Amino acid sequence: MFGRAVPATGAQIGYARISTGHQSQDQQLDALTAAGVNPERVYSDKLSGMSTREQRPGLAALLDYARPGDAIVVIGIDRLGRNAAEVMATIRDLRDRNIVLRSLREGIDTANATGRTVAGFLASLAELELELGRERRAAAREARRARGQSIGRPRALDQSKSALAQRMHANGESASTIATTLGVSRATVYRVLAEQAAEGD
Repeated sequence: MFGRAVPATGAQIGYARISTGHQSQDQQLDALTAAGVNPERVYSDKLSGMSTREQRPGLAALLDYARPGDAIVVIGIDRLGRNAAEVMATIRDLRDRNIVLRSLREGIDTANATGRTVAGFLASLAELELELGRERRAAAREARRARGQSIGRPRALDQSKSALAQRMHANGESASTIATTLGVSRATVYRVLAEQAAEGD
């Protein structure tokens, strides 16, 4: 994957990402600074949900700023994405743009042959993980289909409980009472009642 040398002739740019509000970026920032990154050239993101590019403005800004010959430094390769697909895509993007990747935890530096080999190996593993995941999901769907089972998301309430919810509602019971009786959330009760009303229409 990283078959040719990419000399680091430009700036060192750091990137830090934390996944929840309970984590601190201080450890990552300290490690990046110790590795020689100017604190003013560290981009960061705090994530709590899904990880689209729009929800990672720090990474998007870093990738817009970086130029061929620059080196992007992270504390760990997992900081480049929330899943294998994102990490792999970012590694490929950096390679294609002749930008060096340095990951402190794994000791990766794509400016040298060993680092390029390790990065390529990790990306291959990520690609394999994705492919195996697709195969497992496809096999699970086929198995459920062969048994005549639903292949979609399982319903919180089966048909009989949905009917009970409808009867309780018709008898004037509140959504809270129905939810407590059936052991589900009020949102589920509202959704089931709405689905039944739509079917009735």
